Amino acid sequence: MEEKILRKLFLGFIQIHILHHAKEHPIYGVWMVEELKEHGYNISAGTLYPILHTMESDGLLTKENRNVGGKIRKYYSITDQGEKVLVEARNKAYELFKEIKD
Repeated sequence: MEEKILRKLFLGFIQIHILHHAKEHPIYGVWMVEELKEHGYNISAGTLYPILHTMESDGLLTKENRNVGGKIRKYYSITDQGEKVLVEARNKAYELFKEIKD
């Protein structure tokens, strides 16, 4: 039960990470999985890709197919709407951090 609750909670943090990195440069799934692992999130590609697809459907990310070494790789970039959501999420996260840090 605790694991399920934490996964739901961390989903929002993961989405903020995705938006942050997609603002810096286009991202792709395998890279994002590794980046999230560096921050302590153990997420599989099978979990990440539906998140990316949902964020794309919600208008937060755009997808571009690129040929890399003869294979198609999907790159995701932040949209204007995604940037607005990221700013608001950062502000809310900062306020929360200030409140719970002690």
